[in-house]
Amino acid sequence: HGHDHGAHSHGHEHGGAGASAKNARRNFSQIKTLINASTLSERVKNGSIAAFQKLAEAEGRIHNMPPDEVSFHEVGALDSIIDFVAVCAGLEILGIDEVWCGPLALGRGGFVQCDHGLMPVPAPATLELVKGMPLRDTPVEKELTTPTGAALVAALSVRFCAASEMTVKKIGYGAGSRERQSVPNVLRAMLGQAADASGGERDEIVEIRANIDDATPETLGFLLEKLFDSAALDAFFTPIQMKKNRPATLLTVLCETEAFEPLSNLILAESSSFGLRHETLQRRKLAREIVTVETRYGPVRVKLGRLNGKLVSVHPEYDDCRRLALERNVPIKEIMRLAQQICAPIAST
Repeated sequence: HGHDHGAHSHGHEHGGAGASAKNARRNFSQIKTLINASTLSERVKNGSIAAFQKLAEAEGRIHNMPPDEVSFHEVGALDSIIDFVAVCAGLEILGIDEVWCGPLALGRGGFVQCDHGLMPVPAPATLELVKGMPLRDTPVEKELTTPTGAALVAALSVRFCAASEMTVKKIGYGAGSRERQSVPNVLRAMLGQAADASGGERDEIVEIRANIDDATPETLGFLLEKLFDSAALDAFFTPIQMKKNRPATLLTVLCETEAFEPLSNLILAESSSFGLRHETLQRRKLAREIVTVETRYGPVRVKLGRLNGKLVSVHPEYDDCRRLALERNVPIKEIMRLAQQICAPIAST
């Protein structure tokens, strides 16, 4: 899906002399109000607004203004709003649980005509939106990913993978009107079932690493506390050796993708490191469930982990067991044993 800014239009022209009355400018706040006032389902509303949110944030960074105040040019028109809504409605009608996307082809070289005038390919908003996404090069010197398409991918795709790990059920193609280019002008979508849909879960996390060779134990301990108080999923230190034979510390932090910016800023502000490294990792995890069991000492939350529908992990919550151990003056391992024992019938089913 895309809108061509050049002479060979996929859909409608953006700005310029060819703009119609439908291309009325609306800011993000107005568009949210318009969508929320509709009779669309909550899923379609949420998905459509999320796509506009991504676009507003990207445009806001470019123009140095709050997202709600961003006035859309090309995508403020009614037909562009329908583009976002139609995609989200299609996903709902097809019963899609997750959207996965391969590496994006942005196109290269040349310019596109926008409301602001000539812009280089890829457009500035597109580049903002694809930060952190895998990209691939193509020999096509035209715009292949527009801000509209990039916003949809940013809002809806939960995973990026070169090859889809799924059983393919159906395949669809959408062809554009542009002719005479070196690769077929089509978008392909595959509908299928995840290879591990019956057990386990997959998602993406970011791993941040920083080498620190001139920090005191106190400052490192304080940094770790702040990371855990923020959005870190996990954080730990590893002893390493750096240049000039210096003993040093490797800081490793795991976090959700949306937490990367605030946590990386925290590390740079609170540590003596002048830089850090990061990469997006695929994570496979057990399907999790929290249950509360009643022991003779009090309630304990227990984390259950399942693989292929089978219970393979029973883990009593430490904080609950610690609290009861102190209150009742009993060994913590006794409370943990009781909680696991009560969960034994669950494990046998």
